[in-house]
Amino acid sequence: MYLRRFYDEGLAHASYLVGCQETGEACVIDPARDVEPYLLTAKREGLRIVAALETHIHADFVSGAREMADRAGAAICVSDEGPPEWKSEYVKAYPHRLLKDGDELHFGNVRIVVMHTPGHTPEHVSYLLYDGKTSPDVPMALFSGDFVFVGDVGRPDLLERVAGESGSSEALARQMFRSLRKFEALPDHVQVLPAHGAGSACGKALGAVPSSTVGYEKLVNWALQHKDEDAFVQALLAGQPEAPIYFARMKLVNKVGPRLLAELGAPERVDLSPERVRAWREGGVVLDVRPADAFAKRHLAGSLNIPWNKSFVTWAGWLLPADRPIHLLAADAIAPDVIRALRSIGIDDVVDWTDPAAVERAAPDDVASYANVSPDEVRGALAQQGLWLLDVRNADEWAGGHLPQAHHIPLSKLAAHIHDVPRDGSVYVYCRTGGRSAIAASLLRAHGVEDVRNMVGGYEAWRGKGFPVEA
Repeated sequence: MYLRRFYDEGLAHASYLVGCQETGEACVIDPARDVEPYLLTAKREGLRIVAALETHIHADFVSGAREMADRAGAAICVSDEGPPEWKSEYVKAYPHRLLKDGDELHFGNVRIVVMHTPGHTPEHVSYLLYDGKTSPDVPMALFSGDFVFVGDVGRPDLLERVAGESGSSEALARQMFRSLRKFEALPDHVQVLPAHGAGSACGKALGAVPSSTVGYEKLVNWALQHKDEDAFVQALLAGQPEAPIYFARMKLVNKVGPRLLAELGAPERVDLSPERVRAWREGGVVLDVRPADAFAKRHLAGSLNIPWNKSFVTWAGWLLPADRPIHLLAADAIAPDVIRALRSIGIDDVVDWTDPAAVERAAPDDVASYANVSPDEVRGALAQQGLWLLDVRNADEWAGGHLPQAHHIPLSKLAAHIHDVPRDGSVYVYCRTGGRSAIAASLLRAHGVEDVRNMVGGYEAWRGKGFPVEA
């Protein structure tokens, strides 16, 4: 048997290629939109991918199942459990199989048994893996999707929060309680191979370890310590992180089927003339992915800064529209990776891009800047007239303490509440360490707030100075 894990750190997404080396048949489970890594690996290992298996309709990334069907002729295997409104629609155009609890799939000597494990979503299935040659009756691993993670379980509230299905959170939490009883009945040695790791918003306490076992999770996973259903439901629904706004769009995209990458074409590499700067500003979103310090010193007026780092995809999903053209400022070496990352969450309309070095040659009227300030400077400015202090951390962080006189608008909601920010004075903005507030500063400048200042080091630096806070 061949088994390999693929991991996208930006999405905290794990997918798997599993196959039989004797017959050469293989499948990929919960594939990412960019299927090239699976195809290259399969070719190198002498495998052919004959199926793409989905555990559920994903909310956090664009599935690569359709891409795999188009590129490799793979059959698409999806759940046929749950209500009709949560079944994949696009699969009818391809060879496919609709799966029920207890169904089996065979890839040479590899046997996979379907387990219906609702709770995160009503249609969710997990895949129990057997090596049919060496141990045909002993399960080896469970591809658990968003059902059981390392140290956590999938959140049940997304359909209610992002898809508007009132009352579904509690119903799914109760289904999760019953699904966990199936999980507990599995042998302790079975490996748990989830679809996400730490950093994913599909749960609230995902571990960073890539895999676990049923026995270990029974001992340490908080969700498996609850034996009373009502107490479990209350604990599961409490403290779930805010659902990224793009999740609703991803659910729909993966249900009806994403566009094929071949249909999108390649963005054009362009030069940055004054005429193009004006056209960009009028015709879409100008996205600059440079580090925040460089952007603060000089950037195209009206552009948005989301630095190219581990958090890029998260904030791109929160802040970028999917229905407007994107004009990208990114260095030649990273531009293809940025475009690929944007497409992984369905932001497909990157129409052109250029190297941000061109910003240095832009006309003075086409550029802007904002100031970085220290906690000492912020403390000294708090007594000034016209100062407006903005905290862009999450609600739980705000509740744990904040700067005196601060106003609270989480970065995830800033665009929707941009008109609550005054235009007639200085706006000082901070977060925990300075990363989110830098993005917020660019967003404020893009929306016409002229005097913006970002507190370097954020709340942690403020506390490190021993400066006063309010609860």
